[in-house]
This record gives sequence, C-alpha cells and structure tokens, in this order.
Amino acid sequence: MSSDVTTASAEGLPIIEVDDLSVRFHKSRRHRSIRDLLFRGQTGVRAGEFWALNGVSFTVQPGEAIGVVGANGQGKSTLLKALTGTLMPDGGSVKVRGGISPLIEITGGFVGELTVRENIQVVAGLHGMSRKEIADAFDEIVEFAEIGGSLDSPYKHLSSGMKVRVAFAVVSRLEEPIMLVDEVLAVGDRAFREKCWDRIEELLADGRTFFLVSHSERDLTRFCTRGLYVQAGKVIMDGPIADVVEAYLKDSDDNLALRRHEVRQRRLARRQAREDAIRAEAAAEADEQDENRSGA
Repeated sequence: MSSDVTTASAEGLPIIEVDDLSVRFHKSRRHRSIRDLLFRGQTGVRAGEFWALNGVSFTVQPGEAIGVVGANGQGKSTLLKALTGTLMPDGGSVKVRGGISPLIEITGGFVGELTVRENIQVVAGLHGMSRKEIADAFDEIVEFAEIGGSLDSPYKHLSSGMKVRVAFAVVSRLEEPIMLVDEVLAVGDRAFREKCWDRIEELLADGRTFFLVSHSERDLTRFCTRGLYVQAGKVIMDGPIADVVEAYLKDSDDNLALRRHEVRQRRLARRQAREDAIRAEAAAEADEQDENRSGA
C-alpha cells in the first residue's frame, strides 16, 4: 500500500476527495479548445455541449465499498474516468491518495498484433509491475484467465469474452489500494463472472477501496455498503446502498425489479434478526456461565 494511503489512514484523511467536479462534453467529441483552457471562468454551455458531470462533491474513506447507480448516459462512467485522471475536469477538483486498479475499459492498452503472452507482459508493465512481479504472477494470471492454450496466439484472434478474461486477470493482480469496476464483466460466461467476483471479494477483505458501476442490484448489494445515485451529471443521493438502489428503482418505474428488491431486503432483515437473536442468546449463556463460575 502506498505511503499516501498509509498517511491518509493514520491521519483520518479521505482516500478520495471530489470537490465541485464538473466535466463538459461536446455531443460529437470531447470539448477541449485552447479558448476554454484560457478562459476557465466560463460557466455556460455553448451549442452542442452538455455537462456530463456538474458540481459533484463527496469524500471516500479508505476501505469503503461504493456502488454507483443511475440510468445510462447520466455520468457514472465519466465519474470513474475522472477519478483515474484520464479526464481533465472543466471545474472543481479530484484528489486521490493512492494508486488505482482501473477495471474499466480494461482491454484498452492491449495490442492486437502481439501475442497473449507478450500483451500480459507489456500491459502489466504499463500498470507499474516490475519484471520480477510479472514473472511471479504470470502463471496465476494465465490460470485465472484459462488461456494457457492460446498464449502464443495473436491477441486480436481472441473472442471479446476471452479478451476480458486476460485483461481482468492482469489488472486484478495490481497491488493498488483503489479498485474501479465498470460493467465490463457483463461479457463472458457465468462461471467466469463468479470467479471474478470471488477475486474482488478477496481484494475487499484485504482492505481495498472499491467503486462499482452496475445495474445489477444483486452485485451492488453483495459488495457495497454505500451508494451514489447519479442523475443528469449530479449526485442526487449518497447513502446506504439498499436505500440508494431502492430510490433508483422507484425512479426507473421498474416495478418488477422494485418488488424483487423489497423481497430481498425483507429476507435480509429476517436473516439479520435471526443472527442477532443467536448472538444475544450466546452472550446470555456466556454471562450465565461466568456467574456460575463466580458463585462457585
């Protein structure tokens, strides 16, 4: 873990600080004219432009797991890209104390003409892994991706699902304290997706900070405790993930999904009540045993 993260944890500082973040797009291209760079005081939007993010502010503590929800085109993926530094803000600021494992557009950086073996080495190196670290992790990456039979094939010959397998296997081996995950894992078979989620659970147990953009309530509530609801480029709700998902489902008019959510929440509440009762009973028995030993 980087010294920035260690310092942040020791001093109680957020690992991520987003302050009044705004990002402007042109409808057909990313708008970045010299005139706009010179006149940063401009707050209006010219014809053909719109705010992908507008006045977004929040902080994240080390080890938090956050789900980002919202309809398509509302700014969720733009937010993750701003956190990675691949998009320059038009307003506000983003401060990140620590490195990032970007599981978004994860096949970016892979070269079609190179073999799978060469791509693993090149992309891992681009993400900061040393030659020794790559060599030590190579067999695990190949085994996880289930790609051993195609190591010396050109990367471009792989299916889209296999490309994601290789990319996830590489990026998930990075030792960065922050993980950003977009819905890239929708590609591929169910068994491999479950293996990816198991790997993410391992990383979360290791104390990583986690951002997940997803439309899957099951995945959001499985991994995340806090939610950000993004609508029209603004964070309109920041709270417990179950409450945020429920608000999003109500706004989406997906009555079936909302009913499923409510049933799942009642089931979880009953399970929690049973677990609390068992713990209370065990504590009462322990207290009784202590009293009996004291009386003896």
